[in-house]
Amino acid sequence: MQPGGGQFDMQQLLAQAQQMQQAMVQAQAEIAATEVQGQAGGGLVSVTIKATGEVVALTIDPKVVDPDDIEGLQDLVIGAVNDAMANAQQLAADKLGPLSGGLGGGALPGLPGF
Repeated sequence: MQPGGGQFDMQQLLAQAQQMQQAMVQAQAEIAATEVQGQAGGGLVSVTIKATGEVVALTIDPKVVDPDDIEGLQDLVIGAVNDAMANAQQLAADKLGPLSGGLGGGALPGLPGF
């Protein structure tokens, strides 16, 4: 039997919701502060981004700089950025997955692209 003659304990429910919200805010802050890497061409091009999507660093091995194959280099840069973005999304899923289960799924406000 529920306390209060079958009624839900609203204070306990609100306290649990507040704890979950605080955990979500903390996880989102940790994600936003985290940098992740992506690479292409076996590491010939690497990108470091913040998990929010901001590109922080781009490294290109001089071996792949060929004036006659600019498109190949562009493809490597795009591949490295996409790899980094996928890694950022995985980081968000890993950190927020256990927390979002109690929210019924859905979008995660405040995290663009996730």
